[in-house]
Amino acid sequence: MCIAVPGEVIELFSPEARVKIMGVETIVNIQLIEHLKVGEHVLIHVGCAIEKIDRSYYDDLLGILESMVDGNEKEDRYR
Repeated sequence: MCIAVPGEVIELFSPEARVKIMGVETIVNIQLIEHLKVGEHVLIHVGCAIEKIDRSYYDDLLGILESMVDGNEKEDRYR
């Protein structure tokens, strides 16, 4: 199964951008996205921004990821 994570664009230097994913900054390739601006949100898969998304969808996905991380941390405590 594949997963894409939501990120917020904080700096552009085509063909790449610096994005923030759950508080962590990283560099991703943005060649698949046209007219991207700082402050916009994207889905990221294997180091590439693959789709521009709106703020509402970004918030929803971030909430899901955070609950997954929280769930894994709780499971680790019981191992």
